[in-house]
Amino acid sequence: MPLLVSPSAVAVHLPDLISDLGLILITAAIAVLLFRILKQPLVLGYLVAGFLAGNEFDLFPTVKDMHSVEVWAEIGVIFLLFSLGLEFSFKKLMKVGGTASITAFTQIITMVVIGYFVGQWMGWDKMNSIFLGVILSISSTTIILKTFDELGVKSQKFAGNVIGALIVQDILAILMMVLLSTIAVSQQFSGMELVLSVLKLIFFLTIWFVVGIFFIPTLLQKVKHLLTDEMMLIISLALCLLMVVFAANVGFSPALGAFIMGSIIAETTQAERIEHLVKPVKDLFGAVFFVSVGMLINPNTLIEYAAPVAILTLVVIFGQSISSTIGALLSGQPLKQSIQTGMSLSQIGEFSFIIATLGTTLKVTSDFLYPIVVAVSAVTTFTTPFMVKFALPFSGYLEKKIPRRWVKRIQLYSANTEEIKSVSNWQIVLRSYLTQVVVHSIIIVAIILLSSTYLLPLVQGSRFGNEIAALITIILLSPFLWALSLRRVAVKEVRILMQERKHQGPIIMLVLFRMVLTLFYIGFILNTFLSSGIAFIALLLAVGAYILFPKKLHAIYHKIESHFLSNFNDREIRKENKRQNILSPWDGHMADFDIAKESNLAGKTLEELKIREQFGINIATIRRGEILINIPTRTERLFPGDEISIIGTDNQVKDFKNYLDKNEIDIPESVEEIAIILQKLELTNRVCIGKSIRESQIREKTNGIIVGIERNGKRILNPESHLVLEESDVLWIAGEKKKIAKFLLAK
Repeated sequence: MPLLVSPSAVAVHLPDLISDLGLILITAAIAVLLFRILKQPLVLGYLVAGFLAGNEFDLFPTVKDMHSVEVWAEIGVIFLLFSLGLEFSFKKLMKVGGTASITAFTQIITMVVIGYFVGQWMGWDKMNSIFLGVILSISSTTIILKTFDELGVKSQKFAGNVIGALIVQDILAILMMVLLSTIAVSQQFSGMELVLSVLKLIFFLTIWFVVGIFFIPTLLQKVKHLLTDEMMLIISLALCLLMVVFAANVGFSPALGAFIMGSIIAETTQAERIEHLVKPVKDLFGAVFFVSVGMLINPNTLIEYAAPVAILTLVVIFGQSISSTIGALLSGQPLKQSIQTGMSLSQIGEFSFIIATLGTTLKVTSDFLYPIVVAVSAVTTFTTPFMVKFALPFSGYLEKKIPRRWVKRIQLYSANTEEIKSVSNWQIVLRSYLTQVVVHSIIIVAIILLSSTYLLPLVQGSRFGNEIAALITIILLSPFLWALSLRRVAVKEVRILMQERKHQGPIIMLVLFRMVLTLFYIGFILNTFLSSGIAFIALLLAVGAYILFPKKLHAIYHKIESHFLSNFNDREIRKENKRQNILSPWDGHMADFDIAKESNLAGKTLEELKIREQFGINIATIRRGEILINIPTRTERLFPGDEISIIGTDNQVKDFKNYLDKNEIDIPESVEEIAIILQKLELTNRVCIGKSIRESQIREKTNGIIVGIERNGKRILNPESHLVLEESDVLWIAGEKKKIAKFLLAK
C-alpha cells in the first residue's frame, strides 16, 4: 500500500543563508534592470536594491540573517580589490608619471584635512572626523571609468591624467587603510606608530612582490598546458585567498592581500585570461557588497542628518574638483585639462564604502557615518556625468573671466614644467643606489628572519646546529650580499660624474656605504647564530670567500635577476610578439624592422619601392607612433621611425635587411650639436616693422620660424607668411640660439 505523506510533512527548512542570497540577487536584478533602462549607474541600482531588501523597508521581504550578508559582503570586497589589482599592475604605476602623482597627492592631502575639520566643525569626535577625511578623499574608479565609456571621452588627453591619478589614489587608499587600522587599534595618533606601520607595509609589499613575481608567473607558465578555464579560475582564486590569509596573519587588511595578489598576477601572461574568468565572480560578490551597503541606509538617520549629507556632498563636489584642479595645475597641465581632470574626480565610491566598513568593523566610528557616506556617494555618483560633460564649457568660461595675467602665468608655468622634466645624472645615480640598497636590504632581512624563526629552532638541538644554520643562511644570502656591496648600477651616469673632481667623493662614499652595510649584515647574522669569538673568525672567512669568488656570485645573482626580469617583462614581450608567425604559412615568418631617420626609403610609396617584386616579401603592418596600419596598400608611404612587420623566409628577410642597411645615409662621425630655443622678441624700432614675415627674412637670419605673435592682447598661433608685422608686436621665434642672439643685437 503506498505511503501517503502530507505536503506539510515533507517541507524542508531552507537555511537563511540561501534564502537571503536569493532575495538579494532577485532584488538587485530588478533594480539594475530598471536603472539600465533609465541609463543610470548600476551602483545606484544596487544601493536601492539593498535599501528595499533591508530591515528599514517593510513593503518587501527582508533579509533574516545580517551576519551572513556581512560575510558575503566581505568576500565581495576581497574579490573587488583582487579585480582592481588585476587591472592595476606595477608597470602602470611607473608609467603614470609625476602629473598623476602630484594630482592625486594634492587631492588626497587637501580632502583629508578638509574632511577632518568639517567633521570637527559639525561636532563629531576625532575618530569619526579622521575616517571622514579619508572617506572623502578617494574618488571612484568604477564610476569614473563607466562615465568615460558612456560619454566617449576615454581617448581624450585629460582622461589619461584622470586614470593615472586613480591608480595612485588606489595605492594611497590601501596605505591609508593600514594607517587607519593602526590608529583605530591604538586609539591615538602616534607618529612613531604610523612610521612603523608604513615601514612594515613597505617591507611586506616588497617581499610579496619580489617573491610573487619570481615564482607565480613561472608556476602558471609551467602548468599552462594542463589548465582548463575551470582549473585556472580555482588556482587564481586560491592564490588570492592565500595572500588574504598571509596579509591578515601579519596584521594587514584582507583587502590589501587581495589587491597585492591581483597586482602580481597582472604581470603574468595569463592576466587577461584570469581577469576574464574572475569577472563573473567579482560581479556577483561585488553586487552583494553594494547591496549590503544599501541595507545599512536608515531613512530616519538620513532625515536626522540631512544637513550633514548636504554639506558633505558640496564638500566632495567642490573640494575634490578644486583640489584636483590645483594638483593638475601644479603638475604642469594647461588650465582646460586641469579643470576637466578636477571635475571628473568629484565623487566618492567603492573605496569610501570599504573604508566606512572598516570603521564599522573595528567599532571605532558611529552608526550614523555609514548611511551618510552612502547618501553622499549616491548623490555624487548621479552628478558625475554632468560634471564631466560641463567641464569643457566651464573651463572656457573661466578662462575668459579670470585676469589675463593669471592665464599667461599658468601657460608660462605649464611650458616651463615641460622643459624641466629631464632627469639629471645625479638623480639617476641616487635613485639606482637607493633602489639597490632598499630592495636587497629587505630581501636580506626577510631571509634572516625566516632562518632565525624556522631554520635555527629546527637544527639547534643537534651538534654544530648554530654553525649549520649560520652557514646555510650565509649561502642563501651570498648573491644578495654581493649585489648589495659590489654590483655596479647606473654605470654610464657614474662614469660621467666621476670625470668631475667634485663628484668623486660623494660617489666613493655611496660605494663605501654599501660595503659597510653588507659587513653589518654579515656580522649581524653570525652574531645571531654564533658566539662572539667564533662569529669574528667566521666574518673574516666570509669576507675572504666574497673576495675570492666574485665571478661565481655574480653569475648566480645574474641568473636570479634574469629570471625575475623575464617574469616581470614577459607579458609585454608576449604582446609585442603575439602576432609573430600567425600571418605566414609554411617556412615563412614575420620579422620587424625600423625605417631609420637617415634612410633613403623614407617618403616613398610601397608601389615606388617595389619591395614585393624585389625580395618576394609582403609588408603586413606599419606602426607609426600609436597608429597601426594593417595590410597597407601600395599607395602607403614609409616615414622615418616607422616600424614595419614583413612576412618572408629566412633568406628573404636577410636580403631585405641588407637592402635597408645599404639605403641608410652615412652619418658624419662628429656633428656639431646646434641648440634650438624659443625666444620672445618685442618689435620696437626695427627695420622689419611694416614688412610681411616673408619679407622680414627672420627665418633666414635666425634659421628659425615664427611660431606665435601677440598683438593687442590677441594671440596668433603659427601666423601666415604674408602677415605684416606691426609696432609693439611680440614675436615668439623658435630657432638657433646663436643666430637669434645675433639677430637680437641687430636693429
